[in-house]
Amino acid sequence: MIVRRERPEDAAVSGAVQAAAFAAGDGAEPAEARLLDGLRACDGWVDRYSLVAEVDGVVVGHVVCTRAHVGEVRVLGLGPIGVRPDVQRGGVGLALVHAVIGAADACGEPLVGLLGSPAYYGRFGFRPSTEVGVEPPEPWGAHFQVRTLAAWTPAIAGVFRYAAPFDAVS
Repeated sequence: MIVRRERPEDAAVSGAVQAAAFAAGDGAEPAEARLLDGLRACDGWVDRYSLVAEVDGVVVGHVVCTRAHVGEVRVLGLGPIGVRPDVQRGGVGLALVHAVIGAADACGEPLVGLLGSPAYYGRFGFRPSTEVGVEPPEPWGAHFQVRTLAAWTPAIAGVFRYAAPFDAVS
């Protein structure tokens, strides 16, 4: 498996991966796939934080971080992250999260926020946002977590705001 930056020609397959990863079986397009489309079209999109995982030259996973804010400070919001169902539980998601956190840290980002399972994301150093003075966006509360990076300082405090398309997630 390799993890690399997404290329323009990967966009459709990245969307298909997200749709497959979150398919409910009712034929409806998952919210995560719609969210990805919205993020691609908004000013919060940052190309360098859209990564894919390939196995034997085939894209099987995708993760993205987009521009978010804590107060007026620029930070990142992680998600969606998706892995094709036939390769889930094989380390693809793990590799994608490690890679996007490493990229964010190397580029001087101070913090990454996400909504997800504390049991799963805790292994990457994510913790409840309120522990570092960051208030979660409504209505996500306890499942909203942050991972502070090397550029983080305690002065970064306030309400976390995702890129605008997150406001439409249902």
